[in-house]
Amino acid sequence: MARKPSLRTELLFNLAFLATAALLLGVGTIMAVGALAPGLPPGQLFPIVIAIVAADAGVFIIFGRYLVTRHVLRPVARLIAAADAVAQGNLEARAVPDAETRDFDVLAERINRMTDHLLDARGQLVRSEKLASVGRLAAGIAHEVGNPLGAIGTYVDVLRRRGADAEVMNGIARELDRIDRIVRSLLEYARPHEDPLQPVAAGVVARGAFELLQAQGALKAVRAALEVASDVPGILGRAHVLEQVLVNLMLNAVDAASDGVVVLGARRWEFEPDHFPPKRRSDPARASFPRLPPLARRPSRVEFAAGLPGALIYVADSGPGVDPEDREKVFEPFYTTKAPGRGTGLGLAIVAREVHEMGGVAWVDRAREGGAAFKLFFPEAR
Repeated sequence: MARKPSLRTELLFNLAFLATAALLLGVGTIMAVGALAPGLPPGQLFPIVIAIVAADAGVFIIFGRYLVTRHVLRPVARLIAAADAVAQGNLEARAVPDAETRDFDVLAERINRMTDHLLDARGQLVRSEKLASVGRLAAGIAHEVGNPLGAIGTYVDVLRRRGADAEVMNGIARELDRIDRIVRSLLEYARPHEDPLQPVAAGVVARGAFELLQAQGALKAVRAALEVASDVPGILGRAHVLEQVLVNLMLNAVDAASDGVVVLGARRWEFEPDHFPPKRRSDPARASFPRLPPLARRPSRVEFAAGLPGALIYVADSGPGVDPEDREKVFEPFYTTKAPGRGTGLGLAIVAREVHEMGGVAWVDRAREGGAAFKLFFPEAR
């Protein structure tokens, strides 16, 4: 695609053309007047000269208006419309960089980048408020439910010793265990981490999580692969928390891709909020990746600039994947796509909160294997 000219070049070229045309028309007017002068009375020559000058001025005004409208007014009007839409709260509005010159294209890209930062800031604010409110609610519910739950468990043991129906008692105990898991998840979600962030070798943690699950036999049902590059940068975080996050994502992937493929990988990457999905080291050099849809934005943080170096950790599978309309919702508390009784909807919410507290960002894309690819990005430790 040819590079567009600058506004300065276009204006200078057209103004030079306009000046040359004016000079030629002036010379032509003088020659025409000189040719007509001998055959016309003095009283008729003056109106003819005025008419020629007026016609020349009209042509220049029309051409100048077209020039200014095409190169300045029309692009400015589109930028103003996009800015007005953003000012009215529509942060999904974008300026279209389709001007004749690259200056207005660059300005449109800057406006879009500013809008992306506003959208990220609003998303972080909403997420923080939601985390705080849900955390307080979760702590209260866990406390209020935990006490009577323990009492019910004691009564179940008493009834079992008194010879109550074993099948009924086992059913009650099973449901109590499920409630207990939910309460523990609520407590884990609501409990803030007070220990400071420490330098963490992201590649080592990823490799350790993979080997842990492999040793436990949790990966036997799938074809698991590990893709950890040798140059994964160090990050600031909590090693045990990051390992637990990766274990949870891997177990989710194994559950989603039964008899399929699950991949855990880590590599050096520069953050790109709206560009191509990151390639893996094992991808061929000429592998093509489609662009993200216009509104399928990769969530970010306001302090993340394009090109920020860091570590990208991903867990991909060949399962059914996550629908585009659900990719933001899956990280919300109590939202789950699993069948009733198979999930609490807190696992990915805890993952997103832990990653955010460690200074990173989490999102989900479509995996090369056909399923979901959960990706975590952490800036490189300085």
